Amino acid sequence: MNHKGSRARPLVVVAGLLIVLVLAGAVAYAVDWFVSRDKMPRNVTVAAVEIGGMSPEDARQRLEAELVPRASEPFVVIADDVESSILPEEAGLALDVDATIEQASRQPMNPVTRLADLFRTREVGFVSSVDDERLATVVEEVKASVDQEAVEGDIVFVDGSPQLIQPRNGLVLPADEARTEIVERWLLPEPVALPVQVEEVTVTEEGLDAALTEYAQPAVASPLVVRGKEGTEAILAPEEVGDVVSFSPDGDGGLEPEYSVDAARRALAPQLRDTEVPPVEATVRLGGDGPEVVPDQVGTTVDWDATLEDLPELMTRVQGRTVDAVYEDTQAEFTTADAEALGIEEVIGEFTTGGFASTSGINIRQAAEETNGAIIKPGETFSLNNHTGTRSYAQGYVDSGIILGGRPSTAVGGGVSQFATTLYNAAYFAGLEDVAHTEHSYYISRYPAGREATVFEGSIDLQFRNQYDTGVLIQAFGDASSVTVRMWGTKTVEVESVNGGRWDYTSPPRITLREGPNCQPSSGGQGFTTSDTRIIRDADSGAEISRETRTVRYVPQPVVVCEAPPPPPPPPSAGDGDDEREEGEERPSEDPEPAPPAETSPAEPAPAEPTEG
Repeated sequence: MNHKGSRARPLVVVAGLLIVLVLAGAVAYAVDWFVSRDKMPRNVTVAAVEIGGMSPEDARQRLEAELVPRASEPFVVIADDVESSILPEEAGLALDVDATIEQASRQPMNPVTRLADLFRTREVGFVSSVDDERLATVVEEVKASVDQEAVEGDIVFVDGSPQLIQPRNGLVLPADEARTEIVERWLLPEPVALPVQVEEVTVTEEGLDAALTEYAQPAVASPLVVRGKEGTEAILAPEEVGDVVSFSPDGDGGLEPEYSVDAARRALAPQLRDTEVPPVEATVRLGGDGPEVVPDQVGTTVDWDATLEDLPELMTRVQGRTVDAVYEDTQAEFTTADAEALGIEEVIGEFTTGGFASTSGINIRQAAEETNGAIIKPGETFSLNNHTGTRSYAQGYVDSGIILGGRPSTAVGGGVSQFATTLYNAAYFAGLEDVAHTEHSYYISRYPAGREATVFEGSIDLQFRNQYDTGVLIQAFGDASSVTVRMWGTKTVEVESVNGGRWDYTSPPRITLREGPNCQPSSGGQGFTTSDTRIIRDADSGAEISRETRTVRYVPQPVVVCEAPPPPPPPPSAGDGDDEREEGEERPSEDPEPAPPAETSPAEPAPAEPTEG
């Protein structure tokens, strides 16, 4: 018996049946495709409107009848628990019927999908025309109503009382995802659910309550007292605890207390300041035999880090919150050794000027007194304006002459420019670095041409820098007729000044003003250009270190003439034919006084900066 042949026959039968079924399925698929080729796919919906099996024209009519009216009505979006109603027109949304019919009419090619469509309803969606800018605006409005910042649980102190801040998760509406959902679902009958991202907080209500009981309430139970010397006490009251104690999430649902020693120090230190002796820095001063070092003095101050070392434990106590202040010796920042290392031993630059008015002398001597004793450490820059500060009546300055708009005038502090010139020249011959200085607008004969300086509070300053490794001490003093500035330090250079002569002379203009306090007569002076060359050489070898030339142009000083105003015209004589009146008749007032003459300065230079000098 041939068993192999008997086993092969069933397989052949099965294979044949499969082929028949495949062929039958293919025929059925082809027939179904042919029959439905001009119709909408079966059982499809557009925005929940059934159009399956309809002709494209019938489907269009149904969509226009049911969806077009819906497209003008508000639709609802929901994000978390926030519900918003939106008008399609305001959001820039409209139904594109032609594109929707084209999209919906696409017959599925997958035979499984065609078979499944026999037993289900399939939503194929709709196509919208979108105004991106208007939709973005609406989405941002919805986002603004949905977004909320996460609030971590916390405890704050208000007037010495702990207040709970309840935790709240944050919400964020992602704009791009929200836009996609709205465009795809705004015509559907149900509200559009928008995605919301939740930013979860970590502190729980249980953790918040525990921190309140364990840390916050004890912190304000009683004052913290620090006992200083001689029975003095510094008190941190419950109302001040909020500056010292704060909380942060511990990562495990609770709050971790944080204690600020610096904040406690700010509240307590002023109360014990009278028990401290601050250190005194060393300095250099001029004695009878020249410069001498004044030693530093060690101070005694509260060591607040040591005093408040147990602050966390103290703030959890309900009672017994008193500690003794820990005092320590405090060294001066600038010690005796530092002062000795400055090398201030001899005069390295000196200059004297004179010939000033008595009122200017008051201001010059005041500025000298304020500057006397100033020390310029290596690398430091000295500023006259910063050093003297405001030069006003309260500081002892008086009204005196200044240059304003290119002409003499008066103001408080006038004359200080003479001190500035003296100081500038002393620094010049000491070889100090010129940082900033400004010459007068016109030449003043008592100053060296091209080697002088003016100042004006707030706008013009005199600055020079000590570029050497040793320090400089300024000695400044004056009397009724002169002012002198000496620079003390270590002499390492010799300085020579070479004037370059005068050229490009210009004649002064003439200005006529009415007599009065605002007019100060002047004989004027020529303008010219000059130069000054500073040559610095090594004091030991004589080798030239630097050579710098500065060119200065002085404008001419105007000739100022003060004239008396013209007399008023005489009154009309009695009996004139053009002024006949009855006795007692009112006479018109006399002509008003003529206006003051205008300033005449056809060749006057542009107004210069005001200067105290």
